[in-house]
Amino acid sequence: MSGRNAGSVTAVWTDFGGVLTPPIADTMRTFCSRHGLDPRALGRATLKVAGDFGTDDVMEPVDTPLMSEREWIRRISDALVSEGHPPVELETIADAWFDGREVNTAWLRALTAQRRTGVYVGMLSNMVPTWDDHWRRMLAPEPHFDAVVLSFEVGHRKPDPGMFRLAQERAGVPAHECVLVDDIEANCAGARDAGWNAVHFTSTADAIEELTALTGRPTSIGSNP
Repeated sequence: MSGRNAGSVTAVWTDFGGVLTPPIADTMRTFCSRHGLDPRALGRATLKVAGDFGTDDVMEPVDTPLMSEREWIRRISDALVSEGHPPVELETIADAWFDGREVNTAWLRALTAQRRTGVYVGMLSNMVPTWDDHWRRMLAPEPHFDAVVLSFEVGHRKPDPGMFRLAQERAGVPAHECVLVDDIEANCAGARDAGWNAVHFTSTADAIEELTALTGRPTSIGSNP
């Protein structure tokens, strides 16, 4: 966390997956277990597909998006088969990815408490288009967020500067009054490069403590979900 603006942050932007949900690694393990996939092989396959687009960010091809989810899955399946693994026989990962996924209610309560004191609270997420309805069924945005900025809707994605510029304009505050809370350090680094504060989310309690220091608004930690 950058502490240079402690007590002066007025706009909080939270990530979705891995912050408002359990860690992505946990979700991935559950997904692979249900579908008989080797997590390491799946990781190599998704990385190969990303490499075809000149990136090592495995989600970039599908959450801007550069291709449809169906085409993305087909390419991943082909990459798995080329290594001797079974194909991915799914047209969408969304149903399986979100089935049984829980909301981090402790973090949500903290955001709600901040918002009630006048802090602007938004969600800033790299999101696959076909996953949009699924996360909204998990967590209706209207009662909780002042705004939602999603990569597939705006054509930018974290950690690209354009994503932070759009969110900052939406909040209507200077960059130094914004903070990103994200479980991916590269996204936090992108936020800092844009002049924001950033909290690398590793636990709910630690993130709440850091956020409280940045906003100067009291927040009750409560219990983890």
